[in-house]
Amino acid sequence: MNALALVCSLKPSPAPSSSELMARQVLDALADHGVAGDLVRVVDHDVRPGVETDMGPGDAWPDIRRRILAADILVMSTPTWVGHMSSVAQRVLERLDAELSETDEQGRPSMFDKVAVTAVVGNEDGAHKITADLFQALGDTGFTIPAQGGTYWNNEAMNPKDYKDLEQTPEAVASTTATLARNAAHLARSLRENPYPAP
Repeated sequence: MNALALVCSLKPSPAPSSSELMARQVLDALADHGVAGDLVRVVDHDVRPGVETDMGPGDAWPDIRRRILAADILVMSTPTWVGHMSSVAQRVLERLDAELSETDEQGRPSMFDKVAVTAVVGNEDGAHKITADLFQALGDTGFTIPAQGGTYWNNEAMNPKDYKDLEQTPEAVASTTATLARNAAHLARSLRENPYPAP
């Protein structure tokens, strides 16, 4: 079993990122259930705008897409900006839109039997709305969302503190992340053993 985390920070590496920290915490929690993890900070790659699986020479999405196809679990991690997911996360969803017309050898949508979970950080309200938007888009694409499949942290409004600057992970966040990982690993194993039927 393996997971791929797509970190949708606006900050290129090696800048510290709260979104990456939370994604790594999700991967660590998944590791407790026998799921190996890998991480991509999307902004480090030239992911072109568009809604195709390959937007031509220089487009980095095809390589990222191959890694998504090889994973059992996708972790989408995004910061909150003016109450919305980052533009990088939106671009990932736009590129995943191409999967609506892609099928596997059995004629099923390409992302069937894959699980998706979310992680959202920010200094303002918006985590529930972002999670809902991500769940809707990922579900439409073909991913399956586990029970309590989203974790998040938002600081109080008008306060510039970042998640990465906290002295320790809040217990509520840690327990939510643990539940997410437990349910995601269980669901991914269930789908591997009993895939969705072919049309």
